[in-house]
Amino acid sequence: MATTEDIERKLSAACTWLIIDKPFLGALVLRLPLIAADPKWCPTTATDVRALYYNPEYVEALDLEQTKFALAHEALHCALSHFHRRGHRDKRRWDIACDYAINPLLVADGLRPPPNVLLLDGFEGMTAEEIYPYIRDNSDEEPHDQHAYDGDSSQSPSDKPKGGGGQGPSDPDRSDGQQDSDSGGAPQPPPLSPQERDSLSVQWQQRLAGAAQQALQAGKLKGSMARLVDHLLQPQLPWRMLLAHYMTITAKDDYSFQRPSRREGEHILPSLKSAHVELVVMLDTSGSIKDEELQEFLSEVNAIKGQMGARITLHACDESLAPDGPWIYEPWEEVTLPENVHGGGGTRFTPAFEWIETLDRRPDLTVYFTDAEGEFPQQEPAYPVLWLVKGKTKVPWGQRIQLN
Repeated sequence: MATTEDIERKLSAACTWLIIDKPFLGALVLRLPLIAADPKWCPTTATDVRALYYNPEYVEALDLEQTKFALAHEALHCALSHFHRRGHRDKRRWDIACDYAINPLLVADGLRPPPNVLLLDGFEGMTAEEIYPYIRDNSDEEPHDQHAYDGDSSQSPSDKPKGGGGQGPSDPDRSDGQQDSDSGGAPQPPPLSPQERDSLSVQWQQRLAGAAQQALQAGKLKGSMARLVDHLLQPQLPWRMLLAHYMTITAKDDYSFQRPSRREGEHILPSLKSAHVELVVMLDTSGSIKDEELQEFLSEVNAIKGQMGARITLHACDESLAPDGPWIYEPWEEVTLPENVHGGGGTRFTPAFEWIETLDRRPDLTVYFTDAEGEFPQQEPAYPVLWLVKGKTKVPWGQRIQLN
């Protein structure tokens, strides 16, 4: 049986290798003190965002390559602020989604996972929020580690994951989340308070940026990990603010120096000229877009259009145009989701832009609400197009705004 020194030597070797070969992950792991935990609550590894806990017997059973993966896995939970992003989601489903989001990144970065790690084709490049709806309530899947930063008082002991997943067994008489330890390992830490979550989220965002900068300077941040970091470090402006900005700049209120009639005198003074903005709003009604998401988007359009005097021509399209469209709303009319909007098919954008070309007047702006996963026209139209995109898919032209 390995001694304590043997276990610590293996962990130190894994950390050193990560620092040298994977400096981004290594810098993050260095932020977490390594603490031997009581196996009663920590059968594998765990983090409470302040430290990384490990079961010595579990680490002993891993080879060096698997140990690197286990350490990097816990560090990414912290760096990606999984402890701060759950909201009102079910804890167990969220924990599973977070593991499904992290593990493909580490595999793609060349790390070899331990046994029983959650991996599934199709979740590559997706965030935990995007994966969460695919996790069933009655799923028997379990994270291989403990997410000790989070607690859920709404779960009964029988609801909590068994074995390697979720919260470990606890004394129901304890209210602070800790457990007595008779094995010499550290007791289970209590979940984070809301104030601690906020503070640690800011700290880890700064650590993420610093680790990324070091890795980029060393030329060792590439592939899917580099794309993830680039996305996380981009300025995240609320989509409503960006939508308002792009809709407002198309408004037609402007000052004119056109010569007035003779009855108004000979002096040429600026006068305010106004005209309605012609706005085309396209709704992607393919199977990936939900009605409540369409309703939220239209409510935002309503809030903005009254300020800019916009005349809305609304249409819907999945792989073909909705047969009952378009629907036209004057500036004083509320835009609502028509009851007879049908969809659920594939996604093609070409029919929408072919239809727009048949309109009597070219739109001042076209706003397309979509997941961007479909067939685009090869040629960009001569009017501005604003894509409000749910998901990570890119667009070949136009201005893209991230919705989620």
